[in-house]
Amino acid sequence: MRLINARTLHLEDFFGPEFPPYAILSHTWCDEEVSLQDWQDPEKRTASTKGAEKIRNACKQTLTWDLEYIWVDTNCIDKSSSAELSEAINSMYMWYRDSHVCFTFLEDFEWAPEDGQDPLVSLSSSRWFTRGWTLQELIAPGNLVFFDKRWAEFGTKLSMGSLISQITGIRGQYLQEDPDFFWCSVAERMSWLASRSTTRPEDMAYCMLGLFNINMPLLYGEGSKAFLRLQEEIIKVSNDHTMFCWSWTPAVPIFWRSFLAPSPAVFKNCGQFVATNLVTTHHAPTSTFHITSVGLRITLPL
Repeated sequence: MRLINARTLHLEDFFGPEFPPYAILSHTWCDEEVSLQDWQDPEKRTASTKGAEKIRNACKQTLTWDLEYIWVDTNCIDKSSSAELSEAINSMYMWYRDSHVCFTFLEDFEWAPEDGQDPLVSLSSSRWFTRGWTLQELIAPGNLVFFDKRWAEFGTKLSMGSLISQITGIRGQYLQEDPDFFWCSVAERMSWLASRSTTRPEDMAYCMLGLFNINMPLLYGEGSKAFLRLQEEIIKVSNDHTMFCWSWTPAVPIFWRSFLAPSPAVFKNCGQFVATNLVTTHHAPTSTFHITSVGLRITLPL
């Protein structure tokens, strides 16, 4: 794991299983983000670009929390290395979960309650609530603090839980520290992503790996096939039938013939589905299901 020393602004490598206490940044990318290679250049590290200023401000916040290190996805991953990028994406949920604090920076939002601001309307319009990657960044950290465009702190995930639940559709119990997804169906988790988007189609699958405790190789260039692979991996470890409870919406291609969903968008109104472990006819445990060479072998109650 590569971390930024918040005092020196230098990058330092750490090899597990133990890491120093660290903060972590959640944000949406802008046009002037700083890569690892850029950050190693002292001139670019101290430049007045939006990306560099954002990282430096995050480092200042880190020190106010009496922490020495922070992780930022833009410059702590060598994206020129496909192996390092794959390891980072497969580890990202764990890194956010294990952070001491997550600083969530909303660059398009200004907290101004004294102006009669409606928190639900103004906050829900922030781009941060529409992106795929920020879903796990919201759920994984136990301690998450929100900052507006001026880096003014205006709340935490716990203090604003009810408001966040209204915006995201995520039940409050899953916005607590270390949420237990045992009773959370596949359809419900997919519904959280249904109205979000990512720049690359593959990331609609990759950003959900941690929420399903799945690891799989990244194949950029496969497009929407990545979401099919994710569902196949979930089937290997789950017998949750709600995976097949998606809706036939305009988001479904006209000639779609698979029992697997084409995208998370078709789960938009499926958050209420609950998995059952019983075949009601015989009151016996449901057998596991799996994909065969010709289709799906499954046992379902009728």
